[in-house]
Order: sequence, then C-alpha cells, then structure tokens
Amino acid sequence: MKSKLLLLTVLALSACSQHPAPSTEKPDIQSSKFLLDPQDIPTPGKVATNNHWSHYTQDAASHYGVDPKLVSAIISVESGGNPKVVSHSNAIGLMQIKASTAGRAVYQATGRRGQPTGHELKDPAKNIQIGTAYLKLLQENELSGIKNPVTLRYATIVSYANGAGALMRIFSSSREQAIAKINLMTPEQFISYVQREHPAAQAPRYLRKVTEAYQDS
Repeated sequence: MKSKLLLLTVLALSACSQHPAPSTEKPDIQSSKFLLDPQDIPTPGKVATNNHWSHYTQDAASHYGVDPKLVSAIISVESGGNPKVVSHSNAIGLMQIKASTAGRAVYQATGRRGQPTGHELKDPAKNIQIGTAYLKLLQENELSGIKNPVTLRYATIVSYANGAGALMRIFSSSREQAIAKINLMTPEQFISYVQREHPAAQAPRYLRKVTEAYQDS
C-alpha cells in the first residue's frame, strides 16, 4: 500500500494527459517489458550525472528509493539519452517503455486505468518517472527477497529488459525456491548462471552493457 501511494503521488503529475479507453487486459509484471532483438541493443551513450535529464533522474530515484546510477545506466543503454526514440516493438523514450506492459503495470499499481500515451512517454520527466516506478515494482514484487544488493541490481537489469518471470524460471518454477537459489550465489555466480541458462541470447549482453554504463557513471 505504501508503494502504491508513493507511485500515485508522482504519477499524478501526468493526470492531465488523455487516457485510452479502459481495458480488461490485466498487465503481467512478470512479462517482458519489451522484446529486444540483439541488433536493437544500442551502444551505450554517455549519460553522466550532469546530463540534461539528471534532475529528473535524481528526483524519481530519490522518491522511489531506486539507485539513480541504475536509472542513468538504463537510459544510457536504452536510448543514448534521446527522449524521442521509438523501437521496432514500440518501446518509447529515454527508458524505452512499452505502454502496454511496463506502462500499464505502473498505472495499475496506482489505481489508474489504461496505459500511458505515446506523448507522455516521449516526455523526459514522465518517462523517467514511469520507468523508475517500474524498477521499484520489480524490486518490491518478483525480485523481493534477493539479499545481496549487487545481485539484486543484476536481477533488476535482466528483468527490466526480458521480464522477471523469464529470469525466475531459469532458477525454479517456484518463485520462493528461485529466490532461495539466487541467495546461495555470489553476484559473479549469478551472472555466470544467467549467461548459461537464460533463454534470451541478448539477456547477458544487455546485463553487461548496463553494468558497464553503471560503472562508468
């Protein structure tokens, strides 16, 4: 409930936008935010702490309790800092959010109907708010219980691009058993396991690119 109230406070900033008609489709936060083809993964751009969007990143990260360096690293890899970019799978903006999955999940968590519009997702402030809220949802729901903060960061990165459900299933069909197995690993062992077992070939590549951007930020 606390998380929902926090999300509602920030996302109220975008309430003036036109919302699509309500849908009976229930978003699945375990589903992939969007499906990246290997060639869709851009070369990371430099998104330093003093970039154009740093004030939005800092505000959203502080509000949700998410590492601001992680948000900046994801922006770097996803869009290179271009707020207008749209992928082949219709992932939009700085954090490459797909309205029908990540956007809808965040809306649902705040009690709002529908999903963000393309116009909203091309707005840097709103895109970062929604993307950071989605990171928080991942960490407080499907990834909850991962004890090592570095491993949690790695798991969040993989889940952001390819879905938490796909990640958990390579460890166990039971979320609880998957979390227990992850907690027995070091961060390095986690990375090696993802490299060997994740069904999406681009998942370890994406993890490496975001981690490099994170370390450079």
